[in-house]
Amino acid sequence: METCPPPSAPDITGLILAGGRGARMGGVDKGLALLDGKPMVAYVIARLAPQVGSLIINANRNQDSYAAFGAPVWPDEQSDFAGPLAGLQAGLRHCGTPYLATAPCDSPYLPHDLVQRLAQTLAAADADLAVACTRDAGDQAIWPQPVFMLLKTGLLTDLNDYLQGGGRKMETWYRRLSYCETLFTDADAFRNINTREQLLQR
Repeated sequence: METCPPPSAPDITGLILAGGRGARMGGVDKGLALLDGKPMVAYVIARLAPQVGSLIINANRNQDSYAAFGAPVWPDEQSDFAGPLAGLQAGLRHCGTPYLATAPCDSPYLPHDLVQRLAQTLAAADADLAVACTRDAGDQAIWPQPVFMLLKTGLLTDLNDYLQGGGRKMETWYRRLSYCETLFTDADAFRNINTREQLLQR
């Protein structure tokens, strides 16, 4: 059976997830924390924007500061900081393209070919959602990186139902769906910065 071509950049909106509490960084809004004098979200924007047709940001605090980067900013629809799935829900709700690609605001080294490779895997598998994975250099285990994904925006209805039923775990949600995994060999590209110490040591 002939597979469909991978979605191209104009059909994909990029979503930067910046809606967390930043608890491990003392409540600091991680996306706005400075790395070498620049907000971390600026690095994510610089890497993700060339890979997609447009960008949106999910943020529950400091929305004017995020809006200054030139992308629309949308908060969670739920008021309890329900985690990345709530941010994904907001992104899907306001996505104007058939596909949405996600990345967190605290991963400034994300791959330059992230979206392209997710799109290729998605099309080859004829799946609805592709998740990035990395390999542990020590034991060769495969680790999913579920906040880095490409998915069809039609999954919003299913996500709404999952959240309304009390679901909160990203992996539990997407593993119920038609999904595939994309293996990236450079695990460091997915390294996120969670603490002030990591911000200084990077």
